[in-house]
Amino acid sequence: MYYDGIYHFFYQYNPKGAVWGNIVWAHSVSKDMINWQALEPALYPSQHFDINGCWSGSATVLPSNKPIILYTGLDPKDRQIQNYAVPANLSDPYLRKWIKPGNNPVVDPEQGVNASAFRDPTTAWWLNGHWRMLVGSKRNHRGMAYLYRSRDFIYWTKAKHPLHSAPHTGMWECPDFYPVLLSGKKGLDPSVLGKHVKHVLKVSLDVTRYDYYTVGTYLSDKDRYVPDNTSVDGWAGLRYDYGNFYASKTFFDPAKKRRILWGWVNESDTTEDDVKKGWAGLQAIPRIVWLDPNQRQLMQWPIEELETLRGKNVKMSHQQLKKGEHIEVKGITAAQADVDVTFHIPNLDKAEPFDHSWTDAQELCVKKGSKVKGEVGPFGLLTLASKNLEEYTPVSFRVFQTSKKHVVLLCSDARSSSLKDGLYKPSFAGFVDVDLADKKLSLRSLIDHSVVESFGAGGKTCITSRVYPTLAVLDNAHLYAFNHGTEPINVENLNAWSMKKPRMNT
Repeated sequence: MYYDGIYHFFYQYNPKGAVWGNIVWAHSVSKDMINWQALEPALYPSQHFDINGCWSGSATVLPSNKPIILYTGLDPKDRQIQNYAVPANLSDPYLRKWIKPGNNPVVDPEQGVNASAFRDPTTAWWLNGHWRMLVGSKRNHRGMAYLYRSRDFIYWTKAKHPLHSAPHTGMWECPDFYPVLLSGKKGLDPSVLGKHVKHVLKVSLDVTRYDYYTVGTYLSDKDRYVPDNTSVDGWAGLRYDYGNFYASKTFFDPAKKRRILWGWVNESDTTEDDVKKGWAGLQAIPRIVWLDPNQRQLMQWPIEELETLRGKNVKMSHQQLKKGEHIEVKGITAAQADVDVTFHIPNLDKAEPFDHSWTDAQELCVKKGSKVKGEVGPFGLLTLASKNLEEYTPVSFRVFQTSKKHVVLLCSDARSSSLKDGLYKPSFAGFVDVDLADKKLSLRSLIDHSVVESFGAGGKTCITSRVYPTLAVLDNAHLYAFNHGTEPINVENLNAWSMKKPRMNT
């Protein structure tokens, strides 16, 4: 949340190790969301209503500029209940201390609600004299977002029906619900309604450990949310990020009138050595989110403040990549870089035919990864590459064609990312809903030692990969532009920057 010129970031934290458990609400503050200072934890288990854990929740800033936290606590019976906390001193811009009033909990799981699957209250919104908020849950295998109303933020009443639910989707963790403008990148306060907006409902599916969202209509008179026919619930639906990205949360930034998305980069097979390198429990770079002009999906882009970390810059333009060719981008710190490139495809006529049975992008990436030569692609970037390409993480496009249109696949394939055995090295991928009338595809990749965050076609499709190279580290990491397709690809314009280290929790 944003309060009196300061960004406040609350996050699940285990003070005793880099694995999940002993959860408290850690608290860091920043003026730019890039450089952070750690404060003492805001919440930790201390009362009968949260003695077994202070789990996820949300912050709401009330109209009188009074922040309030809603969070899930575990009581002595391990029931998941909803509590609130308020700042001890509103005149302290850092809000160092928080009070948990004695009238907690404010929401108990009533009869018929699964007390072991009832968590993660959302930021609240105001409508017709009541605050409203959601709590994620499930009934049998049906995922749902329960709706609660309150006049004073203390006494909450459960609505007769959920805001939305869907069968066969399991537990809906960390729900998020917010409006987006039909056009433009400007963000909105969560209470904004009208014909000029659509609404987004995001849920984190416990079954898959990925985040999914739909774009739709909030029927405020009925307190129902209806996804558009371009969005579907569940794991066939849209994702913020088609890689290691989970338990995300957005907030409205009133200082710059934007909606900010921040998600957790799943750690995989973390070792003690990884912890020493800082490779555990990472957060993705904050992103702004807005509605694509086609109104079918969201767009995402790193916040502009990230550019303050940019150092040395190198450029490449009008460089042709022939079949099997890779060209090194020299002169930057390839282990920590920001790369923005636009590719031009001279000839789309020979694009491979697309099989309509290829509905799973990730399976298609496994089938046709960066090593499988195609016609138009794969082409893109080889990130975190060792000098002789024993290790590399390719982020690549491949173009197919149907009788009516072209289909673009963006793939971030970690299978070649490390020589270390026993690691989780998945092939992540998503389709890119883009018109290739201008024969151009853009790609931005943020490379940070063990993370590669990629934004395809201006932020239409995003993939975050977590990798653990053994050779391609520090000064031994390299970056290449490559083409493994038969058709030549032009690097129309490439900008790459060495990135400085931010101040993290100093």
